[in-house]
Formats: sequence, C-alpha cells, structure tokens
Amino acid sequence: MNPVKCQQIFTRLREHTPQPTTELVWQSPFELLIAVILSAQATDVSVNKATQKLFRHANTPQALLDLGEENLKTYIRTIGLYNTKAKNIIKTCGILKDQYASQVPQTRAELEALPGVGRKTANVILNTAFGQPTIAVDTHIFRVSNRTGLAPGKTVLAVEKALLAVVPDEFKIDAHHWLILHGRYTCIARKPKCAHCCLHDLCEWPQKNNLMLGSPK
Repeated sequence: MNPVKCQQIFTRLREHTPQPTTELVWQSPFELLIAVILSAQATDVSVNKATQKLFRHANTPQALLDLGEENLKTYIRTIGLYNTKAKNIIKTCGILKDQYASQVPQTRAELEALPGVGRKTANVILNTAFGQPTIAVDTHIFRVSNRTGLAPGKTVLAVEKALLAVVPDEFKIDAHHWLILHGRYTCIARKPKCAHCCLHDLCEWPQKNNLMLGSPK
C-alpha cells in the first residue's frame, strides 16, 4: 500500500478512536502479563471476568505462587486451556521472582523465555505496558491487514513485518490497538460492516462493494 493511503488510514482510525487501549483490565505490567497469557484462544471479556476475582486475591508473583497451581485453576477454569495456562503462569511467577525481583522484564528475548509467552504476547506487553512501538498480530489484525491491503501476508510474522515497514512512526505506538478494535467491531470475520466502515473508500478488499449493496459475502 502506498504511503499516502497508509497515512490516511491511520489518521482516520485516530479520529475515530483518539485514545485506543487494550480491553483487558490491568493495573500493573504483571497483571497485564497474566491477562495476556490467559487471553490466548479466549475473549477479553472472559479473561476480565476471571482476573477480576483472581487479582483481588493474588496479583503479584509471590501471591500467585502462594495460591498454587490447583487453586489458580479454580479462578480460571472458565477459560480455554486453563490447565496448561495455570502451569505456565506458576512457572513464570517463579522465574520472575528468582530472576527479575518480581518485575516484568522489558526485552523481547527475556519475555519470550517465560513459559506461556510467545512473540504476540511479548509484543503486547512491550507495547501496552512499556510503550514500545511493537505490533502484536492476532487474528483480527491479520484479517484487517490482508483485507484492506494495508500489509498483506500469508503468516502472522509476515504481516507484522509488513506493518512495521508501512505504518508511519507517529502511529506505531497505537497501531496495534486501532487495528484490533477495527477488526473486532467493524471488519469482523463474518458479515463485516463495510457500510459503516470509516476506511471503506481506502480499503482494497474486492468484496466490500458487494457487502455495501447487501449481497452475500
């Protein structure tokens, strides 16, 4: 996508949502880390319901270690893959306590070395908690980037690299949040709301006009 159109896309997204942020509820980098680990293959709504109760009882590495894996499961059992996530969270808490004075590290390599933390999770933490210009590509961002022609790619990593190459520097801190919100509420997987999309004339998706006319996807 040419730079002018890319600039226009993010200018409009900024006008539509001046202060975008994650929909996960968190009060510290550690709470965000736990919430993002839990959010894999789960909705933010379901994670927030679980962490609202969990964080009242345990919101530090030591407190979660004291809680223990089995008790942790009672708080997160409504979330998919909760057994694996509980195991990873307890392991991560031990590492944070022993190696980082219970603080969340601020480099990609250190974050990705934590159990349950992959590239996407690391990008979310680096961007949302520490203000680094990273872009975490999830299914929503992958879809929006490919549909619009903003940053086409066949893999998540390819889309991430394409976005980092085309998104103007002034937008990079918030690009992740703008794109995920657009994908979550407007450019949805089924029956995207093209008629109400602020990017309609800039979007390069061939099917957008059919949807505007009410034709099937």
